[in-house]
Amino acid sequence: MDLQDQLKNLFPDHKPSEVKETPANSEKIWMQEDPIICKYEKRKGKPITILEGYTGATADFKKLAKELKTKLSVGGSFKDDKIIIQGDYRDKIMKLLIEKGFKVKRVGG
Repeated sequence: MDLQDQLKNLFPDHKPSEVKETPANSEKIWMQEDPIICKYEKRKGKPITILEGYTGATADFKKLAKELKTKLSVGGSFKDDKIIIQGDYRDKIMKLLIEKGFKVKRVGG
C-alpha cells in the first residue's frame, strides 16, 4: 500500500488538485537600460567584486545576488543596494549577467 492509497483511506472525500510545476527560470527579473557596474576592490587585503547600479526592485536584486552566489559557490552579501561577492569573479559574473540579458560595464582594470 503506497502513500496515495493510505491518504485515500484517511480522507475518502478529498479530491486531489492538479499541481502545476513552474520552471525555476520563470521568475522574471526587471531588466534595465543602464548597465550594471561590475568593479573590483580589495578590502582588508582580500579581493571582492562589487555589482551596483541596478534600478529595479530590491527583492529582484537580492534574488540575483543569491543566484550569483550559488552559481559561483562563493560567499557574499547584499548591502546598500550593492552585491558584494568574495573574490575576483568579474569575468564569470559578467558572462552570467549577459546571458540573463543585462548590460554590464566593467570598471577598475
